[in-house]
Amino acid sequence: MKKIVFIFLALLFFLIFVFCFVWWKEATKPKDPGFKAFMSFVVPRGSSASQVGKKLQDEGLIRSSLAFKIYFQFQGKSSQIKAGEYQISPSETMQQIVNKLISGPRLFWVTFPEGLRKEEIALKLIKELNIENSPSFYNQFLEESKGKEGFLFPDTYLLPKEITADKFVGLLYNNFLAKTKPLENDIKRTGMSLEQVIIFASIIERETRSESERPIVAGILIKRLKSGWPLQVDASVQYAVATKNCIGFNPDCKWWPILTKNDMDINSPFNSYKFKGLPPTPISNPGISSIKAVIYSKESNYWFYLHDDKGNVYFAKTLEEHQSNIRKYLRK
Repeated sequence: MKKIVFIFLALLFFLIFVFCFVWWKEATKPKDPGFKAFMSFVVPRGSSASQVGKKLQDEGLIRSSLAFKIYFQFQGKSSQIKAGEYQISPSETMQQIVNKLISGPRLFWVTFPEGLRKEEIALKLIKELNIENSPSFYNQFLEESKGKEGFLFPDTYLLPKEITADKFVGLLYNNFLAKTKPLENDIKRTGMSLEQVIIFASIIERETRSESERPIVAGILIKRLKSGWPLQVDASVQYAVATKNCIGFNPDCKWWPILTKNDMDINSPFNSYKFKGLPPTPISNPGISSIKAVIYSKESNYWFYLHDDKGNVYFAKTLEEHQSNIRKYLRK
């Protein structure tokens, strides 16, 4: 009896092994050996091996997402999949596809946060794509982006390593146009030009810490402008100081320096303490939240605001109240 059970179990395990072997051989074969063309395949950031496998199967590039997942886990390389855009053919084997995903993409995801100057955008791209001849690319980017500070939209882009400065500027600018087009009528209702809105928004991006405070701060600054007050914002002075100090290709320059007493006397149209009115151009590249904060600014009785070292904002209706906030929250 025991011998019969042993034979039965041995046969069962053998059949299971044969089934798994046959399944694996079939599952890891090319999906379509005769289809030699390559297709674009994008791996989103943060994708797991399971998600990538499902996407490959859904797009007809592999036979089995389960086999793909097992292959990666067996190799211990599931965390090595690099986000980006790949050229993959259904005629490729599982191993060929896996090797591509580990080696790296043809296109790379690069995120540009809100509030960067155009110089910072260029430097970030150079670093992320490891661009050769960095000074040359940097200077070309600044030349191509003349007059477009504030209009280079911060976003996540899928970019080729070989991208040229003019193509990159065009991509950023066209994205700005696409994102702001739905707001055209509301911008007109503000009574301001698009450039004026973006100048305000570029200041709001650097002067505020949270989305909830932006419309209030925008309302304060618009009110100051209409009342003939100087705007008195540190961010515009920082822009002036960095423009003066950061000459040429300088990856380590402090683009938003901590201001000194001497800095506040800089003779620049961007010094909003010395000169009334808006700065001549935007000082950073704002996101849609800051742009909307200007368009839909909130009126209030406040004239002043400040942030403590934790990022909390404090508003004041009078100069005396503002000075009290300074003593209470900044001079500790």
